[in-house]
Amino acid sequence: MSTALQASFTRSFSMLVATLVSAHGQALVSDALLSRLAAAVPGTTRSARLDGEIAADLFADVADARKLEAEIRAALDGASIDIIVQPAASRRKRLFLADMDSTMIGQECIDELAAYVGLKEKVSGITERAMHGEIAFEPALRERVALLKGVRLDVVDEIIRERITLTPGGRELVRTMRANGAYTALVSGGFTVFTGPLSAMIGFDEHRSNTLIAENGVLTGEVAEPILGKQAKLDSLLELRAKFGLAPEATLAVGDGANDLAMLGEAGLGVAFRAKPAVAAAADARLDHADLMALLYAQGYAGGEIVKG
Repeated sequence: MSTALQASFTRSFSMLVATLVSAHGQALVSDALLSRLAAAVPGTTRSARLDGEIAADLFADVADARKLEAEIRAALDGASIDIIVQPAASRRKRLFLADMDSTMIGQECIDELAAYVGLKEKVSGITERAMHGEIAFEPALRERVALLKGVRLDVVDEIIRERITLTPGGRELVRTMRANGAYTALVSGGFTVFTGPLSAMIGFDEHRSNTLIAENGVLTGEVAEPILGKQAKLDSLLELRAKFGLAPEATLAVGDGANDLAMLGEAGLGVAFRAKPAVAAAADARLDHADLMALLYAQGYAGGEIVKG
């Protein structure tokens, strides 16, 4: 549990809300299911629909979020439904930070660049180890970028156009939060040549990432220092939180890799998206089935309030 989430409990936020969200494209939260959960899970007081049978809230007058999640998960009996448990009083967020690769988009941009020099398999292997936390992010990034020496920068537009897919629900998530006064930032260990156009496409207020060094439009195999990695993501959260004068519990972060862990741990709600096992285990919540609109439902937004992307 994150520091911010623990702190919120000490301020006597005893009522918890468990938001149940169906797998992307499905409607699994039936009345029968809600009734069964209410009967099976101790401490539940009421339920409320958020978006038909796609998403609903289950309220519980208990103090242990992990225990409540485990009891609901057991009662779901393997259904493709995600669960996000948090204090009901602090669920609406004012600051959102997101990882890019394999979170806001479905790919790893550095792997797609490597495909142009026939090294995707080698580079993606290093990426996978770094995201699992098996090797440190910064040296792993330098090693991968070195393999990209000679790649033309003008292939980036083609990659974005032909190889990159936006994660379902991401545009709706960002645009709905912004429409309701939240600030949003794309904070990536990737590269500005991707985060710039992709953050604009999704609708973020700002983006932060690493800069590839090029000469005459060709990559030199180097990345500008300092590298934006695990610590820089955490620092971005702390900086923006202070800038807007927000309490820790007013922040939301999402990511999938080991370099997201510090950011997720500091956020009021840190969510692991299709994450590596160590990240999923450490985060406040995890999304294994639903799309990113689940993070709107978790904040109490109803289906009719969502700004369509």
